[in-house]
Amino acid sequence: MSATRFGANKTGALFMVAAMAAFALEDSLFKAATQTIPISTALLCFGSLGFALFAARSALLGEPVFHPACFKPTMLVRSAFELMGRLFFALALAYAPLASTSAILQSAPIFVTLGAIFVFGEAVGWRRWLAMGVGFAGVLLIIRPGFESFAITSLYALLATIGFAGRDLATRASPPAMSTAQLGSLGFAVLLMAGLVVSLFETAPTRLPDPASLALTAGAACVGVLAYAALTRAMRVGDIGFVAPYRYTRLLFALVIAFTVFGERPDGLTLLGALVIVLSGAYSFARARSTGG
Repeated sequence: MSATRFGANKTGALFMVAAMAAFALEDSLFKAATQTIPISTALLCFGSLGFALFAARSALLGEPVFHPACFKPTMLVRSAFELMGRLFFALALAYAPLASTSAILQSAPIFVTLGAIFVFGEAVGWRRWLAMGVGFAGVLLIIRPGFESFAITSLYALLATIGFAGRDLATRASPPAMSTAQLGSLGFAVLLMAGLVVSLFETAPTRLPDPASLALTAGAACVGVLAYAALTRAMRVGDIGFVAPYRYTRLLFALVIAFTVFGERPDGLTLLGALVIVLSGAYSFARARSTGG
């Protein structure tokens, strides 16, 4: 690897770590907000602020907020999966422990790889198949279906992960002409839709947040925009195979926040499942980078 490429990869890795720290902080701020206001209210406030920030960015660039391609079938499919991901992730943050939710979310690359096999015909060797199986076993260690410790709220995180994986797969086929700001505006517009969907099923009425809750959702939106921008920068600066494994630092930041802020104490099986997911995912990245199979 040349010195120039190494420098670019190092920069990309730093941006990825910064993005994951910001995403973990965003999750914790949103979770804190949902402790005092309805989920729909948090989603609507969070979505509105995030959308306004990305829309302002598009205005500064002199581009339309919504690219015409947003209404093409591929992007509509992407939006549907994002709606699923955003909706269930919000429910997971509100009702499930942050540590287990973040751990399950780390399995998204496994679902992306599985989807790429069936949707795009991507070739995968037996070692990566084995790694995916091990990763799914890690998810089961956290969820533990059929056991006394099983919590149905963990399924929210699993459904969110499937939604985000479908979104990422659809993004591969999205028009490259769409800017980061336009993709961000679309994502936060979908978040607003998720808030409206949740409001239909809530018994508590959607209401204006108090100043403290508004500050939490505003902080989550601002941090989320910065995280999205850092993630985009990371993927464009460095080689994907080098930079992508640093996504797993999000789990480390989430565990620290869950322990220090929310007083969570994940049990041994949860921590083991998280470790299994991270190791299997990191191996899959390394295997794909070195052999492509």
